[in-house]
Amino acid sequence: MKKTIALLTGGTTGEWVVSVKSAATIVQNIDADLYDVYKIMLNDHSWFYEPADSVKIEIDRNDFSLTLEGKKIKFDGVFIAIHGSPGEDGKLQGYFDMLQIPYTTCDALTSSITMNKGYTKAIVNGINQLFIAKSVQIFKGGNYHPDQIKQDLKLPYFVKPNSGGSSIGMSKVKHANDLEAALDKAFKEDHQVLIEEFVSGREFSIGVFKANGEVTVLPTTEVIPANEFFDFEAKYTPGATEEITPGNMSDEEYKRVHQIVKDIYIKLNCRGIVRIDYFLEHETGNFYFIEINTIPGQTATSFIPQQVAAMGISLKEFYSSLLKETIG
Repeated sequence: MKKTIALLTGGTTGEWVVSVKSAATIVQNIDADLYDVYKIMLNDHSWFYEPADSVKIEIDRNDFSLTLEGKKIKFDGVFIAIHGSPGEDGKLQGYFDMLQIPYTTCDALTSSITMNKGYTKAIVNGINQLFIAKSVQIFKGGNYHPDQIKQDLKLPYFVKPNSGGSSIGMSKVKHANDLEAALDKAFKEDHQVLIEEFVSGREFSIGVFKANGEVTVLPTTEVIPANEFFDFEAKYTPGATEEITPGNMSDEEYKRVHQIVKDIYIKLNCRGIVRIDYFLEHETGNFYFIEINTIPGQTATSFIPQQVAAMGISLKEFYSSLLKETIG
């Protein structure tokens, strides 16, 4: 029996643009022999299905169903492809938990916590061989003192919205008197901001997922940005970043990184596909955790499709194993 899947795309943040591109990749590569897929768009105003004739049909949010030509369609599961809110921060996961509809991502609690970079670091801190850059977490309207931050942290540092994605609102601060402007920029995106000491290292991004009950690590991607750091422009402009998949790691680094990212996946109680970004510090080779992304991009240029290809499996096989594991 074919399963009926809702592919949920869009969202209420600037990342909806990436989400729509991710959904296009996913819908092209889901096995049509196993799944009937309905692409559902969610935005600030409505949740709707748009068939080929372009008449928008609203979703009934009481039970997340769709009435098409007089027939009520209920879903066996949801493939959530919304980056940012409400797809990545636990809101939709809580809604689907209450309706008892399975979905492809981490649960509501893990999704919510991992959207907060500061809280995530507090949880993964203590994992064997994982290092964390020194940082300060501040709140809008809170009792923080820029002078104290300058005293506590060594320049340069990164200032980033604590819950943002796609590096929007992020700055690299090289001069202490630029801190206030960077904080203003970050606070436009979020009410919490993380100021983090710069780690000089090679940057990597690695996909981890569970299939057949096993935690599987994809080949890593080494990220060499032409810009000073991996910002929004570097992420989404073709050619703005050199991306090497599989990234260049020694056998020892490869083995160590695989163990650390599996430990992160397990400690954060992850489900589905996640992406973990990290540095290998230049002088020491130490693994520095940057962040985890629980709904990583699936666009044609995104890391996960690159890594799946490097592993020698098709996206169709990959999405099928993901759906089997999370939705059944």
